[in-house]
Amino acid sequence: MNTTQFFAALWADYVAMTPQAARIKQAFEARGETVLNDHVAFRTLAVDPIGLARLEPHILALGYTQFAPYEFKEKKLRAFGYLPPEPHLPRIFLSELLVDELSSAAGEILRRCAAQVDPNRVKSTDILWAGRLWNPISVAEYELLQAESEYAAWFSTIGIRPNHFTISVTDLKHHPEVEDVLQVVESLGLSVNSSGGRVKGNPSVLLEQGSTMADRAEMPFAEGRTLAVPTCYYEFAKRYRTPSGELFQGFVAASADKIFESTDAKGPTS
Repeated sequence: MNTTQFFAALWADYVAMTPQAARIKQAFEARGETVLNDHVAFRTLAVDPIGLARLEPHILALGYTQFAPYEFKEKKLRAFGYLPPEPHLPRIFLSELLVDELSSAAGEILRRCAAQVDPNRVKSTDILWAGRLWNPISVAEYELLQAESEYAAWFSTIGIRPNHFTISVTDLKHHPEVEDVLQVVESLGLSVNSSGGRVKGNPSVLLEQGSTMADRAEMPFAEGRTLAVPTCYYEFAKRYRTPSGELFQGFVAASADKIFESTDAKGPTS
């Protein structure tokens, strides 16, 4: 699978879960913009057979290189950024939840989910848009996870798939600031993530980011019930140049920590 096929498959899965993304992209194209993707992100669990180390080889096989590690202690996450083999390709961000740091009850639910994944299935690149590969959990279990980790609750219902794509504000011609983009998004009747401020980061850290709040969809639960839960969101990123003149390639953990809250069922914290 080449990178063109890979990102086409990811985008198809993503917009099916995130109809707002297609609307937003079309709105900017209608305003004369060329929409380029700054990065795409994935979530998983630090549990076999779906841990970061098991998913990473698919990214490396596309020619990506591991760039920098990130830690999110409060959310019990670790992550890596990956740089593309060609400058026109998006960066990739892959995070995993440290299940061992959760309560025994939450850990049992998540390990039960992971245990239902066929290890051979993980060997295929399409694992990265496979979705939920386990039986639905109960609403009570979902609520238990949600109380402890919104990331865990999200993953239990949505599974392995692109969590968000990101419009490169750096490459927009008529909307040069993240705030400009957010105002267009709101004009479409969509909500933005205000956790930590509408725009996270600043020129001094070489990256500014903003995002929508995730779309919602009815998902199945064990009792035959369905519940509207957060799916995926669209992000917007503006990069600045380093003192040496190169465009900043990494991520800013403090900003990413707040961006994660775009999928919080209860809404972002202030």
